[in-house]
Amino acid sequence: MKAMLSEKEMNTEKVISLESPVTNQTHKTPGADKKKSLLFSVIVFLLCIGLVQLPTGYENRKYKNSHLARARIVSVDNSEVSQRLIVKTGMQSMQVEVLNGPWKGQRVTAVNQLTGTMELDEMYVAGQKVLLEFSVVDNKIQWAHARGTYRLGIEAVLMGLFALLLIAVAGWTGVKALLTFVFTALMIWKVMLPCFLKGYDPILIALVVVAVLTATTSFIVGGLNRKGLVTFLGAFLGLVLTCVLAQVFQHGFKVHGAVRPFAEQLLYSGFYSLNLTRIFLAGIFVASSGAVMDLAMDISASMHEIADQKPDISRVQLIGSGMTVGRAVIGTMTTTLLLAYSGSYMTMFMYFMGQGIPIQNILNLNYVAAEMLNTFVGSFGLVTVAPFTALMGGLLFHRSRTFE
Repeated sequence: MKAMLSEKEMNTEKVISLESPVTNQTHKTPGADKKKSLLFSVIVFLLCIGLVQLPTGYENRKYKNSHLARARIVSVDNSEVSQRLIVKTGMQSMQVEVLNGPWKGQRVTAVNQLTGTMELDEMYVAGQKVLLEFSVVDNKIQWAHARGTYRLGIEAVLMGLFALLLIAVAGWTGVKALLTFVFTALMIWKVMLPCFLKGYDPILIALVVVAVLTATTSFIVGGLNRKGLVTFLGAFLGLVLTCVLAQVFQHGFKVHGAVRPFAEQLLYSGFYSLNLTRIFLAGIFVASSGAVMDLAMDISASMHEIADQKPDISRVQLIGSGMTVGRAVIGTMTTTLLLAYSGSYMTMFMYFMGQGIPIQNILNLNYVAAEMLNTFVGSFGLVTVAPFTALMGGLLFHRSRTFE
């Protein structure tokens, strides 16, 4: 009888010893994880405030004495506008009234210079609201130029609706996603682009910025825990591979950064020493980083849940489960990249097709080849992030709960 009791007590002790890590995780982890996540979110929020105040160094490079305001067109004069087929050139003269700012109510003659390029030019009519750029002498507007239909108001409404919908659907996770969205935009505008303009190596700068953004998104959305760490490691390894492949295949493709819109204008504006090719290569893995993070988070979250629900799963089985999730998502993600990259070039392909240009000629064009390099190298990184994340998850999730 004593032997039976002692055996029963030993079994009970074994059960308790096996279950105690799960019990500790269940009761202690959520609160601690929320506190760490909240603290990290506050830090990122403070960084956003700092980035907003950070000057780029190019704010007043060309138009330091100009002002911007919303204005309403009172009347237009098209007498100096000439039209050749569908292209308009010349200058449109307008009487406009300033609607906001210190010079509200003032009326002035503004000009709209037409370049003959449909993608850049706009024609205005009376009653339309425009963004007005002007100079002031003795508190009076001296000259004014229309800088496009005023869209800032509707853009603010659209962004506000997006933020409200994101928060309404996702709650606190939506707030964190919105925070990472703002942080990403500020890092690109306030850090990455100014560093490019100042002549720093674009690939190195882009890799550092993407690493920061990947870590921030992974730890804010996934949590400051193993799930976030696995997401970051898997995504970053995929992005590093994309960076390497972009540089390797660029030599064979013989494409340069001037294939991108406004690249040539950028050089002519005074930045002659910029390496457009390396800027183009940096853009390849920056463009694919969002999809890579998305896939890494899907795999990491799934493996985290599997490891929680089945603590006795083997490392090989856990990695296999991560790969199963990755295979399911990769099938749609690669198509997503193709559609995202090619959607902006519909009219170009329609033009080539309408002219009867052979497909071989189309694929051999430098800017088409540049998009193929962009699409397929980005897809390489996307495909490889699945095994990277699954491997990291197998190493960090297997039989380990104390970090969380």
